[in-house]
Amino acid sequence: MWPCGGRRQRRFGGAAVLLGVLWLLARRFNWSELIPMQLWGRTLGLQTENSQFLLEGMPFRIFGGSMHYFRVPREYWEDRMLKMKACGLNTLTTYVPWNLHEQTRGKFDFTQDLDLEAFLSLAAKNGLWVILRPGPYICSEWDLGGLPSWLLQDPEMQLRTTYKGFTEAVDAYFDHLMPIVVPLQYKKGGPIIAVQVENEYGSYAKDPNYMAYVKRALLSRGIVELLMTSDNKNGLSFGLVEGALATVNFQKLEPGVLKYLDTVQRDQPKMVMEYWTGWFDNWGGPHYVFDADDYDAVLTEAGDYTSKFFKLRQLFSAIIGQPLPLPPMIESKASYGAILLHQYISLWDVLPSLIQPVKSEFPVNMENLHLNDSSGQSYGYVLYEAVIFGGGHLHSRDHVRDRAQVFVNTMYVGELDYNTVELSLPEGQGFRQLRLLVENRGRVNYGLALNEQRKGLIGDVFLNKTPLRNFKIYSLEMKPDFMKSLQQVAGWSAVPDYFVGPAFFRGRLWIEHQPQDTFLKLQGWEKGVVFVNGHNLGRYWKIGPQETLYLPGPWLQKGNNEIVIFEERTAGRIIQSVDIPYLGRTQYVD
Repeated sequence: MWPCGGRRQRRFGGAAVLLGVLWLLARRFNWSELIPMQLWGRTLGLQTENSQFLLEGMPFRIFGGSMHYFRVPREYWEDRMLKMKACGLNTLTTYVPWNLHEQTRGKFDFTQDLDLEAFLSLAAKNGLWVILRPGPYICSEWDLGGLPSWLLQDPEMQLRTTYKGFTEAVDAYFDHLMPIVVPLQYKKGGPIIAVQVENEYGSYAKDPNYMAYVKRALLSRGIVELLMTSDNKNGLSFGLVEGALATVNFQKLEPGVLKYLDTVQRDQPKMVMEYWTGWFDNWGGPHYVFDADDYDAVLTEAGDYTSKFFKLRQLFSAIIGQPLPLPPMIESKASYGAILLHQYISLWDVLPSLIQPVKSEFPVNMENLHLNDSSGQSYGYVLYEAVIFGGGHLHSRDHVRDRAQVFVNTMYVGELDYNTVELSLPEGQGFRQLRLLVENRGRVNYGLALNEQRKGLIGDVFLNKTPLRNFKIYSLEMKPDFMKSLQQVAGWSAVPDYFVGPAFFRGRLWIEHQPQDTFLKLQGWEKGVVFVNGHNLGRYWKIGPQETLYLPGPWLQKGNNEIVIFEERTAGRIIQSVDIPYLGRTQYVD
């Protein structure tokens, strides 16, 4: 997937486990060890009474961890669940990403890696209760906090409010989501014991009526289990909604946090919904590592154990007072060695045969391009072309989102971004093509700027104080259909000793035996995106910190595997398949 912008994460990966730990005063008999498949005759569900949770009227402790199905290959769902059980957890929490389930407005996808029903049923089979966090906004270090980018086609859009254009879209989404969720609730025999209302709304809080609207949207569609909210300390009092249990999120337990929760809601159990297990790495910065006694991931992106896993397993085993299941064996990793990228084709040679441009007098932002059944473009790149005569002073007026490589015909001139807003264009004879290849680096997932996350060119760009007009606009979202079509394009040729992009490069990885997880290292390459058998592994950039991309074994096959790299500038000739990740220069944080 295209990595999300704003705050980034590494150690979370798809398999990271966030801890939601409940402290209870009562140490008498409880039902915490019961699992979904063993409990029949359900009537009461999860309830609160003073300082404790009750399940069917009996004391119940929640040891919860987060596993996001959309971040883990489906083939590894059960492996991660078994590791949760071996750690001592009895409850799984997951978000539901609206922008994956409804990528095109009105078309819903709950299949394959997005099969939520299968995921929740598998959790029940493996003895895990579920706290569902359906949003519509989820944060989750995910593009636009999980909201579909097509919402931003409306220039007046007010996300996370009762603005009509937003609530109508939420209602249509919930009308498709809730029929999947409702039958899997506890009182109907399923694993879902609680449902969260929105997410961290206290840190946004633009509409005092919004949380009540989301609550009604859930209840009116058949949600009957315990409702919860989730906020950091500063947002707690602003994110409440009547009838929902408030829970708190934090990096580390500090004096006063749980006492403050008591002032917000009295005589209720204290629950930590998010005990954060990692921090964000930024392009060009270090890889942050925290001590396992305070802050660290329980599993790596590839599902390997960390020291945190065993510390928690020991802690939970002591609390539970009985042996835990043995931890499953970790998946072995492969080092397939050097892979030669033997063919390339320039982006300029791809355009005429693969992409039909949108023609517009004015620049059009990515979300408003007439594509994907009028849902616009969500991710990737957009190429804007305009005819110019002569050179001069190019000024973006800060209308580039987020970074544009500038070319005159095929000659690279420079870059425009938030920091660089003007360039000098060389003089030349006759009419020439000015090309701006604009990269969407990801929409922020948190904060007050969600409504301002349109990408591409969001306004006029000026040459010698005159706005550019009459554009040809090429969408380079690089979806699977595009990557498949790329295989058949004529014009692929042998890679020369030196070549400057933008261009596509391809090579083959031959695997003799059962494929295993591996990591691709792109030393010698500058900046771009990697695809393996049509799967988007993500971005790479030589400024780091990360130096490898995780390639799950299920995305590989015996025999031939096609690797395609879109390189923006300077390409290498080979990439390396290695059996350990290189996450960059490490900086330890107290």
